[in-house]
Amino acid sequence: MRYKILFFILALSLIFIPVPIRAASPEKSTAEMLARERQALFEHMQMITGTPWYYLAAIDQYERNIHKKPKKNSDASASASLVRKTGIIFSPEKWSGFLNPNPEDTNPASISFFGGLGKDGDGDGKAEPDNDLDVVYTMASYMSKFGYTEDDIRIALWNYYARDKNVEIVSELASLFRHHNRLYLSGSAFPVPLHYTYSYRSTWGDPRGWGGRRIHEGTDIFAGYGTPVRATKHGVIETMGWNPYGGWRIGIRDVDSIYHYYAHLNGFNKKFKTGDVVQPGDVIGYVGSSGYGKPGTSGKFPPHLHYGIYRDNGKNEYSYDPYPLLKRWEREEYKTRRKKN
Repeated sequence: MRYKILFFILALSLIFIPVPIRAASPEKSTAEMLARERQALFEHMQMITGTPWYYLAAIDQYERNIHKKPKKNSDASASASLVRKTGIIFSPEKWSGFLNPNPEDTNPASISFFGGLGKDGDGDGKAEPDNDLDVVYTMASYMSKFGYTEDDIRIALWNYYARDKNVEIVSELASLFRHHNRLYLSGSAFPVPLHYTYSYRSTWGDPRGWGGRRIHEGTDIFAGYGTPVRATKHGVIETMGWNPYGGWRIGIRDVDSIYHYYAHLNGFNKKFKTGDVVQPGDVIGYVGSSGYGKPGTSGKFPPHLHYGIYRDNGKNEYSYDPYPLLKRWEREEYKTRRKKN
């Protein structure tokens, strides 16, 4: 064990050395730099524990997505967490042990005695839940106990989160990072090409009656039959097929764990299937008027794309208004087009 710690400390000297990147906005440069530093850390943990780096990255990203950011002027512990570069958070019970009388215990020996998961990752003799190295090493060590196959990892994730949706999302994020071999994934696209004729307005929350009283959980983008429908963000196709409300629909989970729902399609791009990775601008289907009935039902309303977005908070999933994002993506794409011209 000691040689692993020494090897890890040696490896750390490489992690936080600035990596040259091309000139960009300060915000983008900082985010890209942090992503590279995290990836280096996860890759070194893979060498030490055998746990695939992209699963560690996926767990970190998922927890970063579900945990609320501490408010300014909060207590000292919240302020300390602001300097962390990773987002994995262990509960005191999991870190120190459920029966441990000291929930803030940092002694690896007593933590182990009470069945806690906390480990010393940087060799300083303490297992600290606010220390990035200790936290990532603890998670990597926990995962490695279950094995290294995809099934082993999914079992480890379920034992940790005890929720199928968490396991599904983390696995999708892992496939996304593995596919691109990087963490920093930026860019967006409006759902339909700008040179096509379309119109939309904010319709989220409007009443709907088919199938029972409910609210409209999205924005309708009206366009002609066959208008291409595009992926708006980097993501993984989670669902693809028919449902009575949305007709032919596709669901894509993006890098921020947001679920993008494209409904009433006329058909799919046969290039893609469930589990495939997509990027902004990829054509995934075509505008139609399917839905409100059994498979194949169409024509009950004018052709349009129903676009909805849903956020997962670790316990449940809820919809929110996509209209502001659509307007922003539309403006950004028009701005990019003007620069090219």
